Amino acid sequence: MHDKTGPEGERRALFLDRDGVVNVDRGYVSCVEDFEFMTDVFSVLRSLSSKGYLLVVVTNQSGIGRGYYTEEDFQKLTSWMLKRFADEGVEITAIYSCPHSPEEGCSCRKPEPGMILQAKEELGLNLSSSWMIGDKESDMQAAKAAGIPSRVLLGTEPSPSSTHAVESLEALLELPI
Repeated sequence: MHDKTGPEGERRALFLDRDGVVNVDRGYVSCVEDFEFMTDVFSVLRSLSSKGYLLVVVTNQSGIGRGYYTEEDFQKLTSWMLKRFADEGVEITAIYSCPHSPEEGCSCRKPEPGMILQAKEELGLNLSSSWMIGDKESDMQAAKAAGIPSRVLLGTEPSPSSTHAVESLEALLELPI
């Protein structure tokens, strides 16, 4: 297993949003039939992981709180997704999800930093050497609030809270990650 520590022995992570980064965002994706991996996701994450980063998914799943699908549906899809990553030689260290609807006002739902801070605590991460890759301003806001200095917005122009913007996952390989 590759050592996932930085130059000073610290544990660092690439935080990834799920819908819009790992898979095509079709709105409330909850089953295998609706799940389509983003182009180049396996090769790009394999390359970035080889640089010593843990891969950590942080995903809002308000479809659970809204009653569109169940926690069990989410867990089944997540197990399938993790198996596909493993089959492609990509290790996802952890997945953190918020099942709450926006109206519930929880501290784990992005743009709040709760999921990232939980990962920091549980995985012993140094957030100052970690990165966030997301496709929405709320991803960038959560990372900024958690103290992640490098925040990449995928598929759009820079936002007020992002530090980088790229058009595709493959373009991530051009950043100093």
